[in-house]
Amino acid sequence: MAKKKNLQKDEKFILSTFIKLVRAAESVSVNAHKHLSKVKLSFGQFAVLEALYHLGSMCQKDIAAKILKSPRNITMIIDNLEKQKLVERKLNQNDRRYWDIHLTEKGHKLFEEVFPRHIQSIRDELNIMHSDELKTLGNLCRILGTKKR
Repeated sequence: MAKKKNLQKDEKFILSTFIKLVRAAESVSVNAHKHLSKVKLSFGQFAVLEALYHLGSMCQKDIAAKILKSPRNITMIIDNLEKQKLVERKLNQNDRRYWDIHLTEKGHKLFEEVFPRHIQSIRDELNIMHSDELKTLGNLCRILGTKKR
C-alpha cells in the first residue's frame, strides 16, 4: 500500500475544498442532464445545440470555445449531430477556410422541446439552496471561472 504524503494543513484544506467542489459539480451535472438520454443527446451535443440556438450559427472553433471543449472533441460532437440531421455545415461566405455550423429545423424543434425540461432539471437540483445562497454560489463560481491565468 502506498504511503500517504504528509500534507500541510493548508494543503489538506485546499484539497478537501477542491474535492467538495468537483463532487458537487459532477453530482449536479449528472442529475441535471439525465433527461437528455431520453432524446438520445449527450451533454456535449446539447451544449452545441444550446449555443447555436441562443447565439446563432458559428464556426466549430467558436463553438468549442463557448462550450469549453477541445476542437477535436467538437468535431466528433458535430459529426454526430449532423448524422441526426440536427445541424448542418455550410461554407462561410466571408472566409472560405471556415465552415459555419447551423441549427436545422429539426434541431431547432428538438431544442425547444428539451430546453424547458433542462431548466426544470437544473431548478430541481439547485432548489435545496435559498436565493441568497445561490447568489453567493454564483459569485464564487464567477470568481473561480474568470481568474486570470
